[in-house]
Amino acid sequence: MKTDIQIAQEASMLPIYEVAEQLGIAQEDLELYGKYKAKLSDGLMQKVKDNQDGKLILVTAINPTPAGEGKTTTSVGLGEAFGKMGKKAALALREPSLGPCFGIKGGAAGGGYAQVVPMEDLNLHFTGDFHAITSANNLLAALLDNHIQQGNELQVDPRQVVWKRCLDMNDRVLRNIVVGLGSKMDGMVREDHFVITVASEVMAVLCLADDMADLKRRLGRMIVAYNYEGKPVTADDLQATGAMAALLKDALKPNLIQTLEHTPAIVHGGPFANIAHGCNSVRATKTALKLADYVVTEAGFGADLGAEKFFDIKCRMAGLKPDAVVLVATVRALKYNGGVQKAELSSENVEALKRGIVNLEKHIENLQKYGVPVVVTLNSFTTDTQAETDFVKQFCQERGCEFALSEVWEKGGEGGIALAEKVLETLERKQSDFKPIYADDMPLAQKIETVAKEIYGADGVSYSPAAARELRRIEELGMGKFPVCMAKTQYSLSDDQTKLGRPSGFTVNVREVYASAGAGFVVAVTGAIMTMPGLGKTPAAYGIDVDDDGAITGLF
Repeated sequence: MKTDIQIAQEASMLPIYEVAEQLGIAQEDLELYGKYKAKLSDGLMQKVKDNQDGKLILVTAINPTPAGEGKTTTSVGLGEAFGKMGKKAALALREPSLGPCFGIKGGAAGGGYAQVVPMEDLNLHFTGDFHAITSANNLLAALLDNHIQQGNELQVDPRQVVWKRCLDMNDRVLRNIVVGLGSKMDGMVREDHFVITVASEVMAVLCLADDMADLKRRLGRMIVAYNYEGKPVTADDLQATGAMAALLKDALKPNLIQTLEHTPAIVHGGPFANIAHGCNSVRATKTALKLADYVVTEAGFGADLGAEKFFDIKCRMAGLKPDAVVLVATVRALKYNGGVQKAELSSENVEALKRGIVNLEKHIENLQKYGVPVVVTLNSFTTDTQAETDFVKQFCQERGCEFALSEVWEKGGEGGIALAEKVLETLERKQSDFKPIYADDMPLAQKIETVAKEIYGADGVSYSPAAARELRRIEELGMGKFPVCMAKTQYSLSDDQTKLGRPSGFTVNVREVYASAGAGFVVAVTGAIMTMPGLGKTPAAYGIDVDDDGAITGLF
C-alpha cells in the first residue's frame, strides 16, 4: 500500500494558472510562488466582491481518537467529487502547523487519494505565512521589552505583561521562562512565556481581518500588558502596528493550490481549534464563495470545538451563513469510544458500536441546535462490516440526519460521489436557518456556561479566583459583548481527555481567562490544555528525512 507522501509525489499537478482558470481567475491576479502555488491578489477580491455567493458546506467530525476520523481527507474528497460531477467547486482550508507535523498528528493535507498538493510544501514552509505571523508576534514582544528598558514611558507593569512570544514548533520547555538575565543592558528580568504560533493572537487577527485596514485596526487594539494603574497597553500604544502590518502584507493574501484531481483549494491561516478559533481565514472563505458555486470548508478537531467556534465566532463576525454541515465519523472511532482497544478495532463489534455511538449522537444534537442541515458520513475502512455500517445509517436517519458512505481515501473523488449527491440533495430540500447559540449581549460567564452545558453536556462551570477576577476586568473594559473562545482538550466532550463517549455529571474547570481584543473574542482556558504543546516520546520528526536527490520521506 502506498503512503500518502508517495501518492502525493507521484501526482501529476497542473500549473497553478490552469487551476485558477477553473474559477475564472486570470493570471494577472496570481502572485506565483513557483509553478504550483500562488497568492491571490487584492485586486481579484475587489473584482469579485459583487458576485453572488455560492453554497457554504462545513465539514466537521466527532472527537478525534487514535483510530482516526479523516475530516480533512473527507473535505478534500468531497471537493474532488463535486469536480467529477461537473460542479464549480472550491476548497477553503487551513494551513498546517509545523508543531504537529513533527510531533504526533502529522500534516494536514488530507490522505490517500484525497489530498491537496504539493503536499510537502504545504506541510513545511508553504508560502511563509506562519513565519510572517511568528515574526510579527515576536516584533511586538521585542518592542514591549525595549519600551520597558528605555524608560517605560507608558508605565507598563512588568508583572502584568500578557503578550507572549511564539514559535511554530512543539517545545514544552518554553512554556514558562525567565528573560532579561545578565547585565542591566540586557533588559528587565521578568517571567515570560511562549505559545505555539497557531495560538498567537496575530494568527487569529489575520484570519478574521477583512482587508489591510481591518488588519491594522485589529493589530492596534491587541492588549500586550497593563500599566501600574491597571489600564491596558496596546500595540498602538507601543507604535508597533505599522511595522507588524508590513511583515504581514503578503501573508494577508490567500494561497491557491490544488487537489490530486485539480480541484482548486484556497488554503490560508491555521489556528488550532483546541486552543484558538480553529478556522481558515475569513478572506479565503469569502473569496471562495465569490468564485465557486460550492465551497467546502472545515473547522479543526471535533464539532464541540471547531464547529462551535466556526458558528459562534467566525460566522458571527464575518456574516457567514453555512448551508449544510457534513459530520465525519468512522466505525473504528465509534468502537473506540465504546471501550474497544486500538488493536482490536478491526473486529466486528456491534455492541461496542452501540456504546460508543453516543459520541456521534451528541455531536448531531449540537449541530442541529444551530439550525443547519446535517449530513453524517462514515469514512469507510475495509474492516467495517455491513452490520456495523447499517447500524450507524439507521441511527442517523432516526435522528433526522442524511447519511452517506465515503470512500475518498481509497478512490478520491469517485469515492465521494455518494456523499456529494447526498449533500446536493440536502441543499435542495432543506433550508438552513443558521443562528449562533448565544446572543452578543449575554454576560461572558453565561456565554461560557451556555457552551459548557449545551455543547459539552456539563452540569456547570467553575472558575479559578484569577479567572473570575479577569472576567470581571474584561467586562469592565467594555469587552463583555465579545464571543468566547474555549480552549479545551479535543479528545473528550468534557475538559478531561480520558472521558470518552458522552460524559455526564461533570463540571468544566476554567483556570485562566484573557481577552484577545484584536481578534474580538475572550479565551477561556479549561482543564489541563496547553497553548504550547510538547513532543511525545517518539516524535514524527524521527521518521522524516530527505535523500540525496532532494526527495522528502516520512511526512504523513
